[in-house]
Amino acid sequence: MARNETGLKKALELIPALRQEFWQNVRVTGEGNNLNQELERAGRVADFLEFAELLCTDALNRNESCGGHFREEYQTEEGEARRDDENYCYASVWGYQGHNQAPSLTKEPLIFDNVELAVRSYK
Repeated sequence: MARNETGLKKALELIPALRQEFWQNVRVTGEGNNLNQELERAGRVADFLEFAELLCTDALNRNESCGGHFREEYQTEEGEARRDDENYCYASVWGYQGHNQAPSLTKEPLIFDNVELAVRSYK
């Protein structure tokens, strides 16, 4: 799986329109006095749209390739992932800031005591 800046930006343009269309056209059938699986499914779709937007935001924020997080712009001439541990050795924690507001990024440093960071080779 590969991604690039152009595709991520395009996805971030499309997702809000998909979310708006979903909320305008969602129909939840069923009865209110029983467990409503249709309501549960609609909630999952809404969550997936939020999650997709956040994944794209995070991927666009990372200017590196690392493992399965492969950015086409950040690869070696041999097509291997080009990591940037100096600038991206952290876990991204994104905070909700409100409707139509950009999420805030908190970086939680990753500390490796028992393993050394290394570039994975897929050859």
